[in-house]
This record gives sequence, structure tokens and C-alpha cells, in this order.
Amino acid sequence: MPDPFDHGAASGLDGSALRRCVGDPAEFERTHWGLRPLLRRADRHDDLFDLAAVDELLSERGLRTPFLRIANAGAVVPAKSFTGGAGLGAEVSDQIRDDKVLEQLAAGATLIFQGLHRIWPPLQSFCLDLARELGCAVQANAYLTPAGNQGFATHYDTHDVFVLQVAGVKHWQVHEPVHPDPLERQTWGGHADEVAACATGDPYLDHVLDEGDVLYLPRGWLHAAAAVDRTSLHVTLGLRRPTRYSIVEALLGLAAEDPRLRAGLPLGLDLTDPVALAPHLAATVQALQDFADKADAENVARRLRPGQWTAHRPGPVRPLAQAAFADTLTADSRVQPRPGQRLALGQGRLELADRTVGFPPACDDAVQTLLAGPAVRVGDLPGLDEQSQLVLVRRLLREAVVIPA
Repeated sequence: MPDPFDHGAASGLDGSALRRCVGDPAEFERTHWGLRPLLRRADRHDDLFDLAAVDELLSERGLRTPFLRIANAGAVVPAKSFTGGAGLGAEVSDQIRDDKVLEQLAAGATLIFQGLHRIWPPLQSFCLDLARELGCAVQANAYLTPAGNQGFATHYDTHDVFVLQVAGVKHWQVHEPVHPDPLERQTWGGHADEVAACATGDPYLDHVLDEGDVLYLPRGWLHAAAAVDRTSLHVTLGLRRPTRYSIVEALLGLAAEDPRLRAGLPLGLDLTDPVALAPHLAATVQALQDFADKADAENVARRLRPGQWTAHRPGPVRPLAQAAFADTLTADSRVQPRPGQRLALGQGRLELADRTVGFPPACDDAVQTLLAGPAVRVGDLPGLDEQSQLVLVRRLLREAVVIPA
């Protein structure tokens, strides 16, 4: 069996989120990324999330479903078992009840905090940095399991994950895939018998994760985890890697523009009859091949942008502070690109996931300077007089393209 451990000492103290998770990024890409698990000894992770944060979310933040799920004995607990109304003045019926969660913990249930990259600032920043380095969307969930209990039986995920052990210890058993590189819709339930059979064999990895450990699992690798002698808390970072099938889907979407592929089929054709279908299948494949041979990367990229650019929301904008900053903007004000914002710059326009922001072509150099970052003084933007600089930056502040530095 290949050694799953990374014996290096790199800690990510240089500020790299990826290096913190994997040590040497080049070695990780070469020997583990999408290929096989990685287990490494690292530093503590309680700066990102900890047990005190769990209590704060449950008792003080007015958390609602689906930001919390609960599982027990491999099954999801109905939300009505741990939610209730928010009281006078709030028309909310699915707020988390801390007293009911206490009951669930006493019964051995696992708490699953979902979407922490949206609601917990340290993980929000970390996931944005990691997404930038990996080139894919990153989400953060956390799992709190009482001692001696297990949340879910052996299964696989349809995305890669980093597991950061925050508190306590957890026993992990990892088996090789029964369905390598599954797409998002190819969940483990479609291979339940194979998964169950494989789980009875010798594991690829059988290890107790201690505080500070990191485990990387490519999508499709089977795993199950159980707390040992004390409450376990770990953060799972889900990595939404695009696939070649993503490109196939974009090509098929563009193929709707080809008249040959939009053509109707003969009257009375039975598509379920292989003999009758064969010549039309051949003609369709040929037409699709002809279309694909002429595919333009710019068109395909444009088709992919909405899905890729919205898979991970950019960094937060403080609406009141942003508006006040725009109203009091001066030439000495400093701004920077909004972290994690995905866009394309064209002549006289910015293409975002949901809209296009236009501006005079004379602003092109100034916009390019703004987007280059990390921060720039408004009065230093090239090619514009002071009034035009202020007008441009106010517009981009109100479009949430840039933020105060």
C-alpha cells in the first residue's frame, strides 16, 4: 500500500491556505490531487473553528436549518425534532432550539454544521484563499460527534475533501473507490451493495486522527469515521473541482445553435428500436463531431462562466459602510478588488456572473489597474481626470466590484 502520510514539516505559516493543508503544493499535485488520500501531521485548527464556536452558533446566533443537520445511527434526524419558533415578533418556525440539541447530543447524535464558509468569518476567509489557490469552489461543513458514536456508515462523496481535525480524536477507515471519480449526480446510494461489500475488506487507511491532523480524500474514496474516547469536532472542506464532463455539458448547450442537431426525426420513428435508431444515431454523432471540431474556446468559456462563477460567493460586502465610503470618496481614498469576485474585463465592460457593467472605453486602463490589486489610491488611476476617477470608483463600489482597502 502506498504511504498515505506526508512526513514534511511545512505548516503554512507563509499565509498559504493550501500549504497549510498539504505541505508542499507541488508534491501534493503530483502524487495525491485526485489520485489518492494524503494524511499529514499539521498544526492546530482552532483558529478556524472550535468548540466555543459551536456553542455560540447554537445558543446565540439564531441559527436556522439547513445550516444545521443532525444524524444518529446513520440516519438524518427530522428537523422538527430540534427546531421551533423564534418567539414574539419573528415569523420564523425553523430556528435551532439549543435545549433540543442538548437532548440530541445526549442520545449520541452527530451535529452537522453546513455552509460555514458563509456564516463563520475565519472559515469564510480561509475558504476564499483556498479556492483562489486551487482554482475551484470550496465549502466548509463541521461535524461534532459525541464519544463512541458514528454519524454515517461507509459512503463516498462526489467532491474532494480536506478533513481538519479540530478537537478530540476520530477513527477513520478509508477504502478504495468502487466507482472512481463520480459526478455529483452519481451518489454512493447507486452503488450501495458494492460500497457495503468493499467496507468489509481491508482498508486502504485505518487511522485515528488527532487534533491538528489533516486528511485529504479524492472524490469516490469510501470512508467512515467514529469518535473514540471524547467528543470529536472536525471541519470538512469540500472542493468542487470542475471535470471534463463540465466541458461536455457546455458543448452540448452550445450545440443547440446547430441546425443539424435541432432537426426533427422522421414520422413514426421508434427511438427505442435499435435497428431503426442506428442510422439516425450515426448521423447525430457525425453532426455533433462536426460541431465539436469547430468549437471555440471563448464561446465554451462564456458558457461555463455562470455556473463556475456562482459556485462560490465572493467575499462579503458591508452595505452601509460601502455606501458611506462611496458617498465620501476622495482622491486619497484607497480601494481594492473584492476578494473572490469572478469577472472578465472587455473593452468598456465588465462581465460578472449575473450582469454586465459598462463604462466608457477611456476608463479601460483605470479599471485594469483597479482589478490588478492589491490596493490603489483613487487619484493614481491612469488616464482619467480627478472627477472621472471619482465617478468610476463610486460606480464600481456600488456594483460591489471593489471595496475599501
